[in-house]
Amino acid sequence: MTTEIPRDFHFTDHDFQRIRKLIYDHAGIALSDAKRDLVYSRLARRLRANSINIFSQYLSFLAGNTQEWEAFVNSLTTNLTSFFRENHHFPLLAEHIKRVMHRKPLQLWCAAASTGEEAYSMAMTMVDLFGSFKPPVHIFATDIDTNVLRKAESGIYGEDRIEKLPAETIDRFFRRDNGGNEKVVTVRQELRDMITFRQLNLLDNSWSAQGPFEAIFCRNVMIYFDKPTQYSILKKFIPAMRQDSLLFAGHSESFYHAGDLFKLRGKTVYEIANASRHLAQPGK
Repeated sequence: MTTEIPRDFHFTDHDFQRIRKLIYDHAGIALSDAKRDLVYSRLARRLRANSINIFSQYLSFLAGNTQEWEAFVNSLTTNLTSFFRENHHFPLLAEHIKRVMHRKPLQLWCAAASTGEEAYSMAMTMVDLFGSFKPPVHIFATDIDTNVLRKAESGIYGEDRIEKLPAETIDRFFRRDNGGNEKVVTVRQELRDMITFRQLNLLDNSWSAQGPFEAIFCRNVMIYFDKPTQYSILKKFIPAMRQDSLLFAGHSESFYHAGDLFKLRGKTVYEIANASRHLAQPGK
């Protein structure tokens, strides 16, 4: 027999099912039954912020409030990232761009940017490749969560976020500040100038990310979608890519169910399975 955890707010199974449907329909996030406590704890903060005592009332309030809807989505998205996470991808990115660096424009897309560490890691990789802090590369970085995008755009991080980076990398790409009682670092302005951060919902019918992109990083976000949603998103990536562009996935993700769209090229790196599907032409 299980004991119900005491809660400050009335939260029924019906409430949970409504929340699951709302976030799935809007963002494609599939919440399992095991996420019920997580959903409660994250949204309880929104009830407190709005002085609401029961979830059913909050969900009614949510329906007609655009600003709160944004906060609702932000609360239910998960943002785990770090600089040069899944490090093996970045040399592969550099090798690919080295082969096609004659093209114009050179564009990359970080499709789940979170707080920005991944996009800045891509930018650092391009600086190293071209030997310049102004490489001919633009990075489009998107996320559905507006809170993390604001953090990303600021380029400011606690020193704990860079503690695993080599000292040479820190010295080249960050400057140190003293933000009150907390030591922080700021990404160099040249890196920030390479990146455009923008909100984007991968479930939207049309995207502001137009391409063509030489590479798309969409890592550790597909795990929150069911297979039909994954397939739909993967299909929409293709028109934004060149025939030889690369798609980088997370270590826990595989796209075997979309073998007609993408084929594995390396460790969690994919290329378009049928180049004739691609709308953009390769550079000359």
